[in-house]
Amino acid sequence: MRIFTIGYEATTMDAFIAALRKAGVERVIDVRAVPLSRRPGFSKNILAASLKAAGIDYVLLKNLGTPKLGRDAAKKGDVKTLRQVYAGQLHLPEAQAEAAMMRALAAERPSALLCFERNPEHCHRTLLLAAEGEGAEIVDLYP
Repeated sequence: MRIFTIGYEATTMDAFIAALRKAGVERVIDVRAVPLSRRPGFSKNILAASLKAAGIDYVLLKNLGTPKLGRDAAKKGDVKTLRQVYAGQLHLPEAQAEAAMMRALAAERPSALLCFERNPEHCHRTLLLAAEGEGAEIVDLYP
């Protein structure tokens, strides 16, 4: 199984969709705890509509997102706290259920995990896949 990741930091919707299409992604799995954005076009409803118009499915799995304490740590570059907070999040039953759903969705069709950060090394999606993506080939996209 292959799982793509993509961040929308410093990109446009056109470049974002072009990167997904070029990779053959058919579904975006949004793993933001709060699926809102100050970047135009990347809040949940408008993003879902733009992806649908491009023939790409959208699924929100917000329990795989980072809690506020972890997001605040990430903004400060405090990776240790981010890792601790996110590990706690992933142990919750609702996160485990959504992790199983993420794996099933990604096995069904080419899917990309979505979050804000362009660099996956600065994002919880890398921690998510390290914990829950065993055996998957991970491909990071850069729009």
